[in-house]
Amino acid sequence: MADRAPPEKPEGEGSTLDFPGAEAGANLAALVGRNLRRLRIRQGHSLERLARLSGVSRAMLGQIETGKSTPTISLLWKVANALSVPFSRLLADGDVQRVVLLRRKQAKILSASGGRFTSRALFPFDEERRVEFYELRLAPHHTEAAEPHSPGTRENLIVTQGKVEIVVGQEPSCLLDAGDAIVFEADVPHSYRNAGEEEAVMYLVMTYITTVG
Repeated sequence: MADRAPPEKPEGEGSTLDFPGAEAGANLAALVGRNLRRLRIRQGHSLERLARLSGVSRAMLGQIETGKSTPTISLLWKVANALSVPFSRLLADGDVQRVVLLRRKQAKILSASGGRFTSRALFPFDEERRVEFYELRLAPHHTEAAEPHSPGTRENLIVTQGKVEIVVGQEPSCLLDAGDAIVFEADVPHSYRNAGEEEAVMYLVMTYITTVG
């Protein structure tokens, strides 16, 4: 089956970082902006250079850094790849602890496509790592497309509820039932489609070729 990724959307459109409540959304936008500016300056990039590396306009980067724009998930993946950092570094907040309890009610949940796709990080952000762990939820019949990750990135995914069709690049699609798992190279476009009538739940372990964080 051919790759089902939807056509490219204009910059600023697509799956946004939707958090419940206006205050929560504003706080997240400010947090992402501070992290982006810190990482950009630490690596010695001007806005113009990061724009060239990421394919995101200088104006949009400036709006994100000042917290004036809520970026799409796709856009943030482009920026994270250009900076060679994991996506979660743009959401990092707080100090590293030896023991970290991740309460569900305090989770930072990325909501895309009007809430039809959510991603919950199940690991602390501010530490070096080669692995990230996520809980993914997909509404019935919804397809969520993902941008290519950095070279060497692998996704290890297990479905715990529902039926999910995975398409990786130009490879034939794979239909997973609850309990089925898949491992694939994630440095090409890929997508997840809920092929059932109930919400699909997946757990994703993302591994990087080098230490990040």
